[in-house]
This record gives sequence, C-alpha cells and structure tokens, in this order.
Amino acid sequence: MAYWLFKSEPATWSWDQQVAKGVAGEIWNGVRNHQAKNFMQAMKKGDRGFFYHSQTERAVVGIVEVTKEAEPDPTAEPDSPWECVTVKAIQPVASPVTLKMIKDVPELAEMVLVKNSRLSVQPVEPDEWKLVCKMAGVKP
Repeated sequence: MAYWLFKSEPATWSWDQQVAKGVAGEIWNGVRNHQAKNFMQAMKKGDRGFFYHSQTERAVVGIVEVTKEAEPDPTAEPDSPWECVTVKAIQPVASPVTLKMIKDVPELAEMVLVKNSRLSVQPVEPDEWKLVCKMAGVKP
C-alpha cells in the first residue's frame, strides 16, 4: 500500500463534502499539474491518503482511500492528458495536524508537504504516514 496527501480548499471541496459522498466517494478532478497527475496515475485501489484543507486551515483533517484508479478527468478537454482517481472518506482525524505542527517535527522535514507545499497531490512516505497519524490521534 502507498500513501498520499490530497489538498483541497475547503471552500471548493471540503472534508464534510467528501464524507457526504459516502461509500461511492468522489473523483479527485480538476488537477492540472503534470507531477500531481503522474502521482494519481501511480495510485492503486486501496491506497490511503490524508485529506488536507489548504488555504486558511492548512491541516490534515481526514483519511481517504483510493477506490478507483486513474481514468480520464471528465472536467478536462477531450483527448487531454488529465486523469483523476476516485477517493472515499474513511475517517476524520481526532486532532487536525497543521502544516506548522508538521514543520515543527524534525523527522518530517523531508515531507513533500514541507518541501513543495503547493503541490495538490503528493506522496507520503510510510514513516511520515505513521508519524502524522500518531499526531492526528488515528491508527496508521
């Protein structure tokens, strides 16, 4: 299993909206960055991810699971290279983990979120996953 982080502005797509989609989940559409697209193409069904509210909150607020692997993004122009995965909400975190909290932990200094905070879809290393889960009060 691989681990990921999905960033969304809560005013555009929030954790509550993701949860409301239930077991069907929702496509993670609208990504227009080649590196983020490549990460989605690498995702496998069953992979887990942090749901991260960007902008004002800047915090991990939930855990999602990839339920459908990459397919053409229906919001993109026909014949474009853009793809998306489908994710469903698994559980909220007990305590949101802010970007500041992550930056304050030396073991997380190499996390993509710290190095490239603008990337909307990014990998998370297994050790980073375990540590952020511990900080969030959830089982890894």
